Formats: sequence, structure tokens, C-alpha cells
Amino acid sequence: MRKEIEQLAKIINDSNSIVFFGGAGVSTESNIPDFRSETGLYNAVQKYGQSPETMLSHSFFNGHLETFYDYYKNNLIYTNAKPNKAHLALAKLESEGKLKAIVTQNIDGLHQLAGSKAVYELHGSVLRNNCMRCGEPYDLSYIMQ
Repeated sequence: MRKEIEQLAKIINDSNSIVFFGGAGVSTESNIPDFRSETGLYNAVQKYGQSPETMLSHSFFNGHLETFYDYYKNNLIYTNAKPNKAHLALAKLESEGKLKAIVTQNIDGLHQLAGSKAVYELHGSVLRNNCMRCGEPYDLSYIMQ
């Protein structure tokens, strides 16, 4: 294992055009559950009787608004979460000019909170919420109420 870590460190040190692709595992150290582990979001669906994919679908949102927001607020939003060592290390690599972009499935905004600027969020962010009719933005505190 030590050899692999040394090899990775050499690759990073020798590189100046890194793109990081990440997902839920990056934020688990910030106490945000992933989907598939024993404490993941797939196990939280027992209360709802639906899979996370169903709960987060547009059709479910349209047909079950109250249940959608209950699931969303209780399982996907972690207002007290802070960036962990991985987020901070990636932000440092970006500030050094080595990391060019982060492509993430995460919706928590922790990469940006750590200082990363070139973050591409494949699934959006809980920090950006807009009215589907008029496009008016609503911040997270409004959504939580």
C-alpha cells in the first residue's frame, strides 16, 4: 500500500493538468452518508418505501411534493457539514495550479466551501433552488422552512 501511495504522490507532483472525478465517498468523512454503505441512503428509504432514484425523480416530485421535501430535507441536506481533508487537499492542488477541475456527483457544496473554484456539479446543488414556474431563486434556509 505504501508503494501505491508513493506512486500516486509522484504522479500528482509531476502533473499540472489534473481533473478529479468524485462522488459520495468524498463527503462521508464530513458525516454525509453515501448511497450504498450500511448507513447509506438506500437504507434510509424503509420509511418511504421507495428507492432514492424514485424519490428524487421529477415525476415523484410532481406527484408527492410533501414526501419529496421530507426525504430531501431529512436525507440530503447537512447544514452543519464542513469540508474534510479530501476537499481541502483538492482545493490546495487547484491553488497550486495542478488541479484544473473537479467533476462531482455531490450536491453538498463542500468543494466550494473548501476553496475550489472549478467545480462541475453533475446533479446540481442543495444550495441552489429555483421556482419551476418563474425561476425565482430560494436559498437553503427558505427550503428548510
